[in-house]
Amino acid sequence: MSRRTVREKALQTLYQNEINPDGADRSMKKEARSLHDEAGEEASAFFLRLVRTVIRNMPRLDPVIQGYLKQDWTLSRLSPVDRSILRMAVCELLYEEEIPEGASLNEAVELAKTFSTEESARFINGVLGSMVKNLDEVRKSAVSGDGM
Repeated sequence: MSRRTVREKALQTLYQNEINPDGADRSMKKEARSLHDEAGEEASAFFLRLVRTVIRNMPRLDPVIQGYLKQDWTLSRLSPVDRSILRMAVCELLYEEEIPEGASLNEAVELAKTFSTEESARFINGVLGSMVKNLDEVRKSAVSGDGM
């Protein structure tokens, strides 16, 4: 199973967390078991690491993302799918150092094309592209919890 498929499952789980936070842990564990049975330990471990890291670090991720949105946009104005895609991509940029930045950005754009809209894909590409240009600053602000 490809990492793209694992990211799709992670996105679906993060979306569920947006809609029903109380049921997120159960659905995450169920999906992890299914991935383990279908694709093995590596896929399941990546899925769990990604979902847990996003959920645990949302208070750090959200201000960073907000700092790269245009002034008239807020994170709450974005669709839950787009918000989840951005959180997942920023999480990869900050905490998954073995994944090339371009791969994280490309995967986020492809997820948006599949699960959101072409317009969302362009928007996500713009936000993440700006972020990647300033990745050292982004990492520092995320560690300090200052946002941007």
